[in-house]
Amino acid sequence: MEDNNTNKRKLTTASGRPYAEHENTQSVGSRGPLLLQDFILHEKMAHFNRERIPERVVHAKGTGAYGTFKVTHDISKYTKAKIFSKIGNECKVFLRFSTVGGEKGSADSERDPRGFAVKFYTEDGNWDLVGNNTPVFFVKDPKKFSDFIHTQKRDPRTNLKSPTMMWDFWSLNPESLHQVAILMTDRGTPFSYRHMDGFSSHTYSMIDKDNKRVWVKFHFKTQQGIKNFTGPEADAMRTTDMDHSQRDLVDAIDRGDFPRWSLKIQVMTEEQAKTFRWNPFDLTKVWPHAEFPLIDAGVLELNQIPRNYFAHVEQSAFAPSNTIDGIGYSPDKMLQGRILSYADAHRYRLGVNYEQIPVNACPFMINNYHRDGHMRIDGNGEEGPNYYPNSFGDVVPDESYKEPAWELESNVADWYDRNAGPGDDDHYTQPGDLFRKVLDEEGKRNMINNIVGAMSGITGPKRDKIINLQLCHWFRADIGLGMAIAKGLGVDVDQAMPKQHS
Repeated sequence: MEDNNTNKRKLTTASGRPYAEHENTQSVGSRGPLLLQDFILHEKMAHFNRERIPERVVHAKGTGAYGTFKVTHDISKYTKAKIFSKIGNECKVFLRFSTVGGEKGSADSERDPRGFAVKFYTEDGNWDLVGNNTPVFFVKDPKKFSDFIHTQKRDPRTNLKSPTMMWDFWSLNPESLHQVAILMTDRGTPFSYRHMDGFSSHTYSMIDKDNKRVWVKFHFKTQQGIKNFTGPEADAMRTTDMDHSQRDLVDAIDRGDFPRWSLKIQVMTEEQAKTFRWNPFDLTKVWPHAEFPLIDAGVLELNQIPRNYFAHVEQSAFAPSNTIDGIGYSPDKMLQGRILSYADAHRYRLGVNYEQIPVNACPFMINNYHRDGHMRIDGNGEEGPNYYPNSFGDVVPDESYKEPAWELESNVADWYDRNAGPGDDDHYTQPGDLFRKVLDEEGKRNMINNIVGAMSGITGPKRDKIINLQLCHWFRADIGLGMAIAKGLGVDVDQAMPKQHS
């Protein structure tokens, strides 16, 4: 065996404690919510959130605009959220688009997922939907997030972007294949932010007036139509205008061509979730539209560019923990990790009172017992008590907002292999279907060319091993796809593959 543990060093925490579970977070049952006591997750994410100052660690380069959301269809049977209580309801929104892996000075046309983060300013508080322009993600457990992002950043020695790092990680994590496949299509290089869809990606819950829960996914479908660069077109745009998407959005809104997206939801009952052939809370999987059709909800329009970029876009902060009455979480492990880490990142980057910054502030009633801290800009509670319960104030919990209890599948807490459950190791069906059933012939050719071009950047002594392992994943997704990529890379399949299948 080439790789063994004979001369390896033990993995430890920052305090020196060796540990084994670096990739799977402790949960209640294999599909249950995560436990706060898994300090490895918190140590990894807390350190990761503090690696860069002052720009965001991920999604550093962004574009933002204000607008409105209007309810156009009745979905009140699924949720008691006030915003959806009747057709015609409106609220103000702020939407920030971004690239994921690049620094603030990177090009808008890079091959990269795009962030799609929406803040709804509702009368029941701010609701943040923090998603991407893809319905899936590269990993399914939050412990793996910082490792993945490190591969998208710079090599510790050369300080250069490294295709070898990226493909090494992806080849060793087949759960990434679905997102990698999407990234390697032309949807990995959108023409502009106006011409791409947005997704919650995560599974959330909706709770109705009778406290009945369903699972939901949110989709923002662009009314401008999907428009993408090919790989060569994206490369050319990087040399022509590195800020193309920023310029496109500003120019469109300034001339009154307000971009719009239709908000749609997918709904799955709790009973359906128990029998779905994949884990419905797995962020690397989609729910087929034929089984869970899109349901219209409303329209989002962007119509105002902020007067000052830094004050609004750079200081905007979104957190999946910000939900409203009638919309809640799910056992999605990545969502559970982001509930903790996103708000923590903002408190580090902007300060503990970041939600008092105007772009993040709820324009309606705010009452709590938080006090002091850096950059407190309101009255700091004035003379009111800073503790509860108390005999002097009138800020009390409202029991009508209490959510129904979760029915958990297990009372056993352990570190579950994220790929060991029924269907959890199927990393190939959905990316294979993407290639076979979704892409037209031109799209297939472009995807193959993009993969070949990207994998051609793999270098070093492990080059052949990484390429052969990744080729195995492409072959398992689709034989034709694997053969075409192997041919483009000049790989003799008969010599390369037997070692991988022995």
